Amino acid sequence: MSHESSYTPNSGFERWMDERLPIIRLGADFLSFPTPRNLNYLWTFGGILTFCLMTQIITGVVLAMHYVPNDKLAFDSIEHIMRDVPWGWLIQPIHMVGASMFFFAVYIHMFRGLYFGSYKAPREILWILGMLIYALMMATAFMGYSLRWGQMSFWGVTVITGLFGTLDEVIKGLGTFVLQTILGGYSVNGATLNRLFSLHYLLPFAIAGLVVLHIWALHVSGNNNPTGLSVKKDSDTVPFHPYMTAKDAFSLSVFILVFAWFVFYVPGYLADPINNEQANALKTPAEISPEWYFRPYYAILRSIPNKLYGVIFFALSIVLWFFVPWLDTSRVRSAKYRPAYRWCFWLFVVSFIGLTYLGGKPPEGWYVFWSRIFSIYYFAYFIVVLPLLGLIETPLPMPNSITESVLGKLGGGGGSGLPQGATALAEKR
Repeated sequence: MSHESSYTPNSGFERWMDERLPIIRLGADFLSFPTPRNLNYLWTFGGILTFCLMTQIITGVVLAMHYVPNDKLAFDSIEHIMRDVPWGWLIQPIHMVGASMFFFAVYIHMFRGLYFGSYKAPREILWILGMLIYALMMATAFMGYSLRWGQMSFWGVTVITGLFGTLDEVIKGLGTFVLQTILGGYSVNGATLNRLFSLHYLLPFAIAGLVVLHIWALHVSGNNNPTGLSVKKDSDTVPFHPYMTAKDAFSLSVFILVFAWFVFYVPGYLADPINNEQANALKTPAEISPEWYFRPYYAILRSIPNKLYGVIFFALSIVLWFFVPWLDTSRVRSAKYRPAYRWCFWLFVVSFIGLTYLGGKPPEGWYVFWSRIFSIYYFAYFIVVLPLLGLIETPLPMPNSITESVLGKLGGGGGSGLPQGATALAEKR
């Protein structure tokens, strides 16, 4: 922890435990961790994501007890879970819908970080750990989607693993070797399913380990906040408990209500109906598209006519996120004080949503045209906007501290547009 411990053992057992394994002290320090007093509800998605990960691991372990990773039995084993396993009708939809809810929450978490500059020094490692979690989430979700062994799962695996074949154009024979190693043969088969199942079971625990490091890094560097200002005095912060725990609990309750609505009323709404058909290697679907959370990158892949270049830009579209702390040259963290950047940011959000929509449409006509337009801006945001805008943009005046931002007591009116001595209402949370 980056703050001085305030924990005092109250009993002989606590003193004995604290000298050997200070886990009680760790919990107490976590709850008393000084948190910027102006955090809004966007900062509650960290706790929501922890809930999502725990839900996916618990339900995944239970499902693995009944799932059969065999190409002849996998599809029927899921039907068996839904129909015959006690509470299987509930556990399987929670796990399936949970993947979408997990990505929904992580995208809000990521874009909040972009908007408020949460990747800037001293939080570069925090951001990189978060992006590693995101990359492992995508790998885990892709493997989990394949386990359904439905039509879209089978052909999705066929298309995505086939991308490794393009490595032959870089080093002769490399792509074929990698592809056959992944597939366990010359095409998607039972060995492929077994490999994907093994890794799908393993990777969530690797994600959990990275989450621990992510939280550790957060408690070393401290939270960012809507102003982007660093904590300067004690009045800038409040203890994590009860202030943020109450806010987190309320947000989590609302999130669970939305989650439950999907689970109980429309569990298959976000899934492709074709995936309810058993995999058939002799019957190709008219359109092959991944789950919604992969579609921005899939749209980028399809917008480029050359397969090798498509794969390169597909990989680059994910890798660029890791370098955001160094691509952004602005000395101001928060977009709240960067008017030009706000327009660029929201245009990036529109482009990302547009690519998500277009990734589920056939690669023809206007769909391809707009995929290319949005893809161009997607890369321009990272390669052009972030480096150049920080050099030429004139930011708005900023408050002197987090406390001044919250209370509106800004001498000279700096940062709020208030006259000297005026008092504004507290910032909405």
